[in-house]
Amino acid sequence: MYFTDRGIEELSSRRGEEQITFADLAGRLTEFVDLNPDFEVPIERLATWLARLDDD
Repeated sequence: MYFTDRGIEELSSRRGEEQITFADLAGRLTEFVDLNPDFEVPIERLATWLARLDDD
């Protein structure tokens, strides 16, 4: 198990029943980067990966 898996598991257990839009997620990611600019690159990579999931 990766260290980050704990955060993912916590997210799933605390918020797993909630429904949000990608616009809501994008807003939260932007807020996170504003508060934590050192994480801009990994958040940008995650957002790009999510945006391109349907690409062949």
